[in-house]
Amino acid sequence: MSNLLDSLTTELRRGTLTLAVLSQLRTPQYGYSLVQLLKESGITIDQSTLYPLLRRLEKQELVSSSWDTSESRPRKYYVLSDYGLEIFLKLKEDWMSISKELYTILREDEENDVD
Repeated sequence: MSNLLDSLTTELRRGTLTLAVLSQLRTPQYGYSLVQLLKESGITIDQSTLYPLLRRLEKQELVSSSWDTSESRPRKYYVLSDYGLEIFLKLKEDWMSISKELYTILREDEENDVD
């Protein structure tokens, strides 16, 4: 049961992490700053998960990246592309609708458990 639950939890988190990352890229962020922003919001993401996700989002043309070499340590910044913003806003709308529907279903289920 533990392996199944872990697998299902990972599957559930995968889509939500994508949405969470996109939500933070309206302004340019580098990897560590993105991890910190998400952590402040209560969302934990490992760098081993974040960087492959950022590469995938860039390949899908949802984000663009650029290097900042003005400081002693070069940093790669990521930001939503125009297309990425359009997709993010649609995903956000869909997520809000699905969340509301799911909350209603789970709430009804919880009330039935009390009976």
